[in-house]
Amino acid sequence: MKVLLVGVGGVGEAIAAIAKPRKWMELMVLADFNVKRAEEVQKKLGDPKRFPVEFIDAGKQPDIEALAKKYQVDLIMNSVDPVFNKQIFDAAYNVGAMYMDMAMTLSEPHPTDPFNKTGVKLGDYQFEKAKNWERKGLLALVGIGVEPGMADVFARYAADHLFDEIEEVGIRDGANITIEGYEFAPNFSIWTTIEECLNPPVIWENGKWFTTPPFSEPETFDFPEIGPVEVVNVEHEEVLLVPRWVEAKRVTFKYGLGDQFINVLKTLHMLGLDNKEKINVKGVQVAPRDVVAACLPDPAHLGDKMRGKTCAGTWVKGMKDGKKKEVYLYQVADNEECMKTWGCQAVVAQTAFSAVIAMDLIKHGVWKGKGVLGPEALPPDPFMEKMAEYGFPYGIREMTKEVAV
Repeated sequence: MKVLLVGVGGVGEAIAAIAKPRKWMELMVLADFNVKRAEEVQKKLGDPKRFPVEFIDAGKQPDIEALAKKYQVDLIMNSVDPVFNKQIFDAAYNVGAMYMDMAMTLSEPHPTDPFNKTGVKLGDYQFEKAKNWERKGLLALVGIGVEPGMADVFARYAADHLFDEIEEVGIRDGANITIEGYEFAPNFSIWTTIEECLNPPVIWENGKWFTTPPFSEPETFDFPEIGPVEVVNVEHEEVLLVPRWVEAKRVTFKYGLGDQFINVLKTLHMLGLDNKEKINVKGVQVAPRDVVAACLPDPAHLGDKMRGKTCAGTWVKGMKDGKKKEVYLYQVADNEECMKTWGCQAVVAQTAFSAVIAMDLIKHGVWKGKGVLGPEALPPDPFMEKMAEYGFPYGIREMTKEVAV
């Protein structure tokens, strides 16, 4: 398989590192606006022939198409902030390449009632073009990271094997990771984090999507190997993907942010520093959110300062054989182990492995499809069988509460 990797930040590096040992990966072009960063990753990989470096401006669709044609790639892997999704998605379609991303095209809040009604939803742009992709016989696999991605596979597995009827699919993400030497240092793209945390969270219930205010419905969830963490509603792709292929009465996503992180995000919003549109600053056009990102340490270079684990998973509640049932399907990534094995910190490594497994399954004809599909549209068993092989084994925690008689 020949892949054009657009974006060689933390997750992009992890994708390349995890793909490197796989003989089926013939070529992966490390394309980034920051060529020095791509060259740094290439040097760590130690295989310049299979991992060539190219400059790319992800905002310029013709440049993406030109690189894809130059290397005759089979697949374009989108590993940049989702503000560039439309251009990369459309470029893949135009050149006849498969497309994959880990976050879908951006949402836009409802203009008059943002905390109750949806406006433009995550992925709407992509799903509106699904028929075109089908007619062309092309596959666009959207939301194939860990969340969304692995979590969606878990939802489909639960529906296929563990439940007769699903009441709720609840994605729950928590960690106990600390970062030495920094009072505040996000371990993932702050650009993406601001987007998903300050937008109105979406919930699926009784056949429709609706929104709530940010950080709503706090609850404490007990994560395997980590313990209790308070989680809150956050806008995320699973809520927009799961109901398309898995029958469930309710779908939610909650994330363990912590009081400090939430207060920082609220302050950024209050000051307008979360704005992604460019403003004039002494004659220079600059987006405030880009300035915030530039002021913070690069998550790709925090691995040796991080300690702890991160847990991502899918909490499913419903009925089986006439009885109530609850399970949590999950994956725990330990930062020390990820650094030792991949040279990448846990959060980005955990995000990246699903994409490589998906490439593996597509390359070998196990996953097939046309159009714009989410991970839950494809058979879950082959994916889950490969997780341990790739170093990210899953677990299933039985959470069914005993009913007093």
